[in-house]
Amino acid sequence: MPSTSERIRGFGESVIRRMTRVANAHGAINLSQGFPDFDPPAELLAAGERAMREGPHQYAITWGDAGLRRAIAEKQSRLMGIEIDPDRHVVVTCGSTEAMMAAMMTVCNPGDEVVVFSPFYENYGADAILSGAVPVFAPLVPPGFGFDRAALEAAMARRPKALILCNPSNPCGKVFDADELRFIADLAIRYDVFMIADEVYEHIVFAPHKHGYIAALPGMAERTISCSSLSKTYSITGWRLGYAIASAEVVDGMRKVHDFLTVGAAAPLQAAAVTALRFPPAYYDELAAAYAEKREIFLAGLDAAGLVYTPPQGAYYVLVDISGFIDGTDWDDARFAEWLARRVGVAAVPGSSFFREPVRHLIRFHFAKKPETLRAAGERLLRVDELWRQDRG
Repeated sequence: MPSTSERIRGFGESVIRRMTRVANAHGAINLSQGFPDFDPPAELLAAGERAMREGPHQYAITWGDAGLRRAIAEKQSRLMGIEIDPDRHVVVTCGSTEAMMAAMMTVCNPGDEVVVFSPFYENYGADAILSGAVPVFAPLVPPGFGFDRAALEAAMARRPKALILCNPSNPCGKVFDADELRFIADLAIRYDVFMIADEVYEHIVFAPHKHGYIAALPGMAERTISCSSLSKTYSITGWRLGYAIASAEVVDGMRKVHDFLTVGAAAPLQAAAVTALRFPPAYYDELAAAYAEKREIFLAGLDAAGLVYTPPQGAYYVLVDISGFIDGTDWDDARFAEWLARRVGVAAVPGSSFFREPVRHLIRFHFAKKPETLRAAGERLLRVDELWRQDRG
């Protein structure tokens, strides 16, 4: 038999999705893979039911249903403060995952460098390999996850093709402030670098922090590809609807890539999603408030269990420091996460899957769950120290 490609040997399976299988095997509360255990808005479900009965049931326009693109453009033009033409600047994708992949394949040639902040969402490494790009990492430094400006400029001075900016950040919950965004934008302009902005958590930000769109800064609209998703904002991760907003030239390229990757996203779901994108501003205020409550419930549970963490500024993840358990042992984060799911009944993701650096003392939880689910997880975590001592003798 001939051998498979070299590129697929450069990365393993998703650790996040693997930990969901571990959670299922042990009956653990799944705080590893970030999906809700509550329903989407009732109006959106009703629109989905209508679309399934009435259609459309055949292919939509490859780069997105016209009504959905108009709704995306209207909403994001209002939020971002830039003019977005639904026919020239928008492409609908199968989730933000595909939007990011299509963006990388559109702007990168094999061998081009791409700057990635570390920690990073695990897909970015695979995206770089699959598109032939070479990642160059710039660290976000725990516990506050700020970045060294000199180190970032040194990475940008290599004249990479693009920088990936996840804001708010998965996995650490960092929200880049206005001064940081201006600094990054200035570097992108100075060194002529594309900005690939992953903004799927744009509406999940905790006071006093505020989300800023880097594409809205002077000189950035033409060089930014803003990728987002309906998954987190409307609690429909399984619908796999995302989009990218970029200049007409970049979107033309992305549409070609998208066409041959997936042809298009599900037509009836695209039609239904228009309803959600036209929700009033109060919906997004209520969403942020609901996640702020979930955050407080879960962090209170971590406090009660005596666990050390960095409070997230946005998104719905929290990194927990397990040094107090594994220091002086032969355990690492992966082994501890497996033990936690099996013995304590709460599933997390080993933090090492998000870092370029040899970080082995962090695990990631998410809190996109009902309050009662989070309280149940907190109750289980109260026993983590006791069970650890029992099992370690």
